[in-house]
Amino acid sequence: MPRYFTVHQAERLLPVIKPLMEQAMVLFRALMQAGHELAGINWRINALGGAFVNRQHITRLRNRERATADRLRELIEEIQSQGCQVKDLNLGLVDFPTRYRGREVLLCWKIDEPFIAYWHEVEAGFAGRQPIDEEFLQSHRGETEH
Repeated sequence: MPRYFTVHQAERLLPVIKPLMEQAMVLFRALMQAGHELAGINWRINALGGAFVNRQHITRLRNRERATADRLRELIEEIQSQGCQVKDLNLGLVDFPTRYRGREVLLCWKIDEPFIAYWHEVEAGFAGRQPIDEEFLQSHRGETEH
């Protein structure tokens, strides 16, 4: 069963989530770069019919790619262990499940936003973000605070 957040509960997690997301985004870019570099090497090998390759360089790249992917996976698991959902590592999107008018919806936060100001239907995604207004604040529910 998912954890449900109020806006206040989700915002209290932002100081924990934000630095983890920043690290994850850096690692994601590094992982994409390593993959791009390896793809370029593979293309050159295929295009040139097995041209000379620096095997040590390729091994270092693959090891770096594997280590980066492992660390990125750990960071995503750490973020998601808080009950939120990592949605996009390019944009820095994180969603927090909540209940609104008897159904599950998502509070939506982007890393460059100072607080949580939007929500969306589960199926709508980022494109369907709606501003959090007073009615939403009064009608949404999270877990009971202890």
